[in-house]
Amino acid sequence: MTRLEVPGLITFTIAILVFFVGTGLNRAIPKLREWNIPEAVTGGLLAALVTLAAFRFSGIEVVFDLNARDMLLLYFFTGIGLNARLDDLLSGGRPLVMLLALTLIYLVIQNAIALGSVAALGLPDGITAFLGSASLIGGHGTTIAWAPVIAARTGFTGAMEVGIAVATLGLVIASLAGGPIARYLIARNNLSGPQDAAPVMGLPEETTDTKGRDDVSHVSLMRTVLVLNVVVLIAFLLEDVVERTGVKLPLFVVCLLVAIVLTNTVPRLLPRLNWPTRTRALALVSDFSLSVFLSMSLMSMQLWTIGGLGVALAVVLALQTLAAVLYILFVVFPAMGRTYEAAVLSAGFTGISLGATPTAIANMTAVTKLHGAAPRAFIVLPLVSAFFIDIANAFAIGWLVG
Repeated sequence: MTRLEVPGLITFTIAILVFFVGTGLNRAIPKLREWNIPEAVTGGLLAALVTLAAFRFSGIEVVFDLNARDMLLLYFFTGIGLNARLDDLLSGGRPLVMLLALTLIYLVIQNAIALGSVAALGLPDGITAFLGSASLIGGHGTTIAWAPVIAARTGFTGAMEVGIAVATLGLVIASLAGGPIARYLIARNNLSGPQDAAPVMGLPEETTDTKGRDDVSHVSLMRTVLVLNVVVLIAFLLEDVVERTGVKLPLFVVCLLVAIVLTNTVPRLLPRLNWPTRTRALALVSDFSLSVFLSMSLMSMQLWTIGGLGVALAVVLALQTLAAVLYILFVVFPAMGRTYEAAVLSAGFTGISLGATPTAIANMTAVTKLHGAAPRAFIVLPLVSAFFIDIANAFAIGWLVG
């Protein structure tokens, strides 16, 4: 076995190449675009298959340095916060509460499926949380945080391996399912979004008509990056202050909250200041950050670790996937109003239920690039999935492991 460690700069460069490979494949295979599969997902999965082949046939284990990915995550969430105008937050009150309620209900359903499956298939008790919300709603971060605790409490020695494998498969499924779900709902209900709305995440592919659009220049890009960096620096300073209050929040959530506060105060106090909210420059930086982040996440998946997952766990994952799709189609979409925005949120809900927040945003971005903007969806979903639901999930996992 040969371990090949790829340095950070090369990893970053490969991630960009992987994105362009995905872009080329999406153009060459129209169905990928029609079904709203993000370019980073197409390229990232192909790269993961390449590293899997290298491991299987050459005995080479490729390990990428992912330090740059952390900064991209901060940029991504900060960009979302900078676009969160107060009027959107106020108008998003009901959708926010509704989506939170739907997510909490699904958290219970997901863990009930895990409990029932473990009992029916005779699986170890310590595996329950990883077949439910710890790995699926929680993703890799929650899995890594809870695996040592669950292993110590239950004696289940394979906690980390199983949890990572389930989270990885959930990420893949969520990446592939969100776009097709939205396409089905949009086509079935004859929905479309506004074509002239200010961008929130990503720019439409057809940008020849620049009427009414703000210009993207090196100055606007540098101004946007400066604001992003200032917000991240403030979040770094506040992280310790937040922890001292007894509330433990991931740094990207602190960035999101700081950005929301600043974007609703600074432009009012300094109206002549060029603030990047809803500008094409911010959308461009946010889209770049998300695309490279997702490319790095998917291409670095060690798919060979899933080989020993077992038939029983595969059956449970199939049940969880079926439950998520049915819940989205027959509960989430109707409850959110059967509108275009509800269809976009339905694409994002796959990330909440099976993958992670960046996956959810990537799915929604792919949809809105093709069908039109849905600004409120990009405010509501991150607040639910990256803030409120993490707190509820911690209680749920704690209850599952006793």
